[in-house]
Amino acid sequence: MSQKFQIVSDSSCDLPAELAAQKQIEVVPFYVSMNDTESMKEGVDISVRDFYELMVQNPKKFPKSSMPSVQDYNDVFERYAAADMPVICICITSKFSASYQSATIARNMMMEKYPDAQILVIDSAVDTVLQGIYVLEAVSMREAGYTAEQAVKGLQEIQGSGRIFFTVGNLRYLQHGGRIGKLTGMAGALLDIKPLITLKDGEIFPSGICRGRDNSKALCRKLLLQYMKEICHDSKELSLCIGYGYDLEEAKAFQQESLSFLKENGYTVSEEQLPVYQIGATIGVHTGPYPIGFGVIRRHK
Repeated sequence: MSQKFQIVSDSSCDLPAELAAQKQIEVVPFYVSMNDTESMKEGVDISVRDFYELMVQNPKKFPKSSMPSVQDYNDVFERYAAADMPVICICITSKFSASYQSATIARNMMMEKYPDAQILVIDSAVDTVLQGIYVLEAVSMREAGYTAEQAVKGLQEIQGSGRIFFTVGNLRYLQHGGRIGKLTGMAGALLDIKPLITLKDGEIFPSGICRGRDNSKALCRKLLLQYMKEICHDSKELSLCIGYGYDLEEAKAFQQESLSFLKENGYTVSEEQLPVYQIGATIGVHTGPYPIGFGVIRRHK
């Protein structure tokens, strides 16, 4: 192993498998089920695409997700502890999942067996594609020669700048998960109401409503632009991405529309600077098959 430390993340990071492999990121899967009996490892037993296919084909069913187990983390940590390789493990916000707790318990157990092991577990305070670009910032620091401790410090410095601005196809899944009331969901469906949602500091907040899918995507762009103006003068100071669910063609069109919008407002951003990543099952069970929006975080210095 040539790298100074190993990066581990749970599958909420929603990075493409080939990119994770290329960047030497070990991903610990969440579990997803379409019923109460069968649990499948995301990305192992079921692909994200197949997960969304099942949602689209079974609109009256509401899938569930569950965190990686302590043993899942143990299996990963032990390989690196035995090889004397430091580990940074970056978990989904603890306000959404107990994945961080599983990883912390596994880390403590591993330290009993390997007292000299270096396993640093981080509550990222982010999730989905935003977690993905946060993990890629850790990769960037590793490539720049940072030690594990230095990288953790750098991650902590940028953590609070992370935001997600997104919308969903309908309110059914948010209603089912208790995020909105039944009457609100019924009214929203009748009026074609789309919510705008922001994630910051590990929690989600309402950012407005509008009618129609196109309007909701346009408002996502305005929320992103407003935030970019607040925190930077140059888009190169930021790591950006687009997250989508089932519809890749919509996501590609959204990318081009967003690049044009940003250029019109003073930010020249390339396709490479605004990659498109598929939102995985961990968050998809709550949003339904048609979430779309942005992840953004400040780059480390």
